[in-house]
Amino acid sequence: MNYEAVIGLEVHAQLLTNSKIFCGCSVAFGGEPNTRVCPICLGMPGVLPVLNRRAVEYTIRMALAVDGQVAETSAFARKNYFYPDLPKGYQISQYDRAGEPISLYGGVEIEGEDGPRFVRLRRIHLEEEAGKSIHNEPGYDPDLSYIDYNRTGVPLMEIVSEPDIRSPREASAYLARLRQILQYIGVCDGNMEEGSLRCDANISIRKPGDPLGELVEIKNMNSMRSMERALEFEIERQAEVLDDGGRVVRQTRLWNEEARETFPMRSKEEAHDYRYFPDPDLVTVEIARTWVDDIGEDLPELPDVRMQRFVDEYGLPPDMARQLTENRTRADYFEACVGHVTGEGSGDTASQASGDARAVSNWMLSELLRVQHESRMDQATLQERIPPTHLAQLLAQIKDGKISGKIGKDVLDTMAETGQAPAEVIEEQGLVQISDTGELEGVVDGILAEHPDDVAEYRAGKTKLLGFFMGQVMRATQGKANPKLVNELLREKLAGS
Repeated sequence: MNYEAVIGLEVHAQLLTNSKIFCGCSVAFGGEPNTRVCPICLGMPGVLPVLNRRAVEYTIRMALAVDGQVAETSAFARKNYFYPDLPKGYQISQYDRAGEPISLYGGVEIEGEDGPRFVRLRRIHLEEEAGKSIHNEPGYDPDLSYIDYNRTGVPLMEIVSEPDIRSPREASAYLARLRQILQYIGVCDGNMEEGSLRCDANISIRKPGDPLGELVEIKNMNSMRSMERALEFEIERQAEVLDDGGRVVRQTRLWNEEARETFPMRSKEEAHDYRYFPDPDLVTVEIARTWVDDIGEDLPELPDVRMQRFVDEYGLPPDMARQLTENRTRADYFEACVGHVTGEGSGDTASQASGDARAVSNWMLSELLRVQHESRMDQATLQERIPPTHLAQLLAQIKDGKISGKIGKDVLDTMAETGQAPAEVIEEQGLVQISDTGELEGVVDGILAEHPDDVAEYRAGKTKLLGFFMGQVMRATQGKANPKLVNELLREKLAGS
């Protein structure tokens, strides 16, 4: 029997503040367990939390980026539940009620199964992170459980969608879209491996047109691929239950990546189970419209806008522009490189500038990515080894005919290894392209003299042999011959009788 999946996501993004949401402790990843804590984030009696203004600013920034409605006032509540890694016995969060979340509504567009789909947002709110429970990890007694409170109090922004997602692939596209926006506006690094971006999924299935089915929440998903797999499994599991005449139980389940299956964690809570009430230690936050406007003016160019500008300004195909703008770092690198290649005030025509942009794009999306993957470098290391100025200089050397494109790839490999500028590599290795007509003519004459039978076959109509002669000349010159000039010389001499 065919069912329709109905999916909503709760995305938790750790904000890039220097300190925690209600105290001055560091939020840096790692560190010795329980060394980045204080009486406030540990919830000791008598302490008073103080709200981190930057955390509110970053949440407003995200709200504006997704066209959310920023509240004039916002309040914090205590969400009461017991868990070993929650030292206070409650979490400071914001309840799903008008006047409490920092932002309501808004949304993002994704490419859905049947074309563009707009995923609405229910709210964006702030809350504090809990600690970390440690079980069966290297260096710890396997018979004991440990608690690390370093993460306690780290500021989290929760982005809650409406149930507008209809497949695991759409869920992955939505999460990728949010991650892209978060990184672009500089409020979250999006590192799922370190837990700074996490996602819980709420999923039910139904026959198309029927009321919503019973909700199941899936936790413990630390990658987009894990989320897709978990949702795929859960759709199949719930379908089997219904097909067998059973009833899907409302519950929270965990994803086991090794077993590739979900398993029950607890029954699904309702809001009243948490006994929400206003936090008596925190005053209502009043958000001035002038502050919101100032934050809006400071927003960077968003991905969709930048992608379209790359199409319009640089003449790039949409797919190429989309790849270049997948993350802000890559897009910034591209524009810096194009700026160096064309040169400010260089007098390049629009068509020349467009050609330079296409060359930069081609090299970035092919050779630069190849070098990065082969050397297993992260983006930061790659850009340190090959800054935009160096890639621009390399492309200028190719454009001016000083080296061939083939040699340029070898030069790029050396640049990635050593961090040298292309001119240094070319000089050290003696790679300057041979463009002297007299010198190349001698080489061409020698090659043709060595292969008289092939020359005769070419003149008899076997013109594909031109590639053979080109290869022989390039081999004789160790790849340094100017290909265009060699091609002209070969055609000229082979045309003779």
